[in-house]
Amino acid sequence: MAKKTKKQQAALETVDRTKLYGVEEALKLVKENATAKFDETVEAAFRLGVDPKKADQQIRSAMVLPHGTGKTQTVLVFAKGDKAKEAEAAGADYVGDQDLINKINQGWFEFDVIVATPDMMAEVGKLGRVLGPKGLMPNPKTGTVTFDVEKAVNEIKAGKVEYRVDRQSNVHVPIGKASFDLEKLVENFNALANTIVKAKPQSSKGIYMKNVSVTSTMGPGVKVDPANFAK
Repeated sequence: MAKKTKKQQAALETVDRTKLYGVEEALKLVKENATAKFDETVEAAFRLGVDPKKADQQIRSAMVLPHGTGKTQTVLVFAKGDKAKEAEAAGADYVGDQDLINKINQGWFEFDVIVATPDMMAEVGKLGRVLGPKGLMPNPKTGTVTFDVEKAVNEIKAGKVEYRVDRQSNVHVPIGKASFDLEKLVENFNALANTIVKAKPQSSKGIYMKNVSVTSTMGPGVKVDPANFAK
């Protein structure tokens, strides 16, 4: 394990590791401890009482954060004809079909999110072995396989984030930058937390929100009291 810097050690000492903080207090601490020379990303992590091995407990979807993530996503759209024109008009960074599929096969990945029209998925599906491991495969659950490409591109550019439970039953989602006003971070966190609460599978028994924390790229994690938002 890498040795902590003096800054990181000092930041750790400002956080009570045994305490469950309120949302605002936790995010205030995260902001105060984001002292890196770059604008650190603030992330929320949820440990859920679900079994990801069960198909009906695989939580995965997407939402638009009220204040975005602070990062402009580069969007690639696989579409033809009028839908390709619609994607270009909506501000997609790359639009194409077989030409872009060939580029990706050759190792090109200058994009953050892929949107595809359903009629393109037979071809895009062939990229599964390269897109899958990077989490870039379009998916109807997250609204990235759709004929409404204008809406999809607009939402991604406005700060749409995907959330999905991993094998350890955790969900990690960026909720903004350390430079955001505290109020905006709190609103983004609450919007995400409420969405994940509503996504609780009916078959999930016992405590659903087991652990919640917020952190910045280089800062310590701060535990949040789920009683604040998890009913």
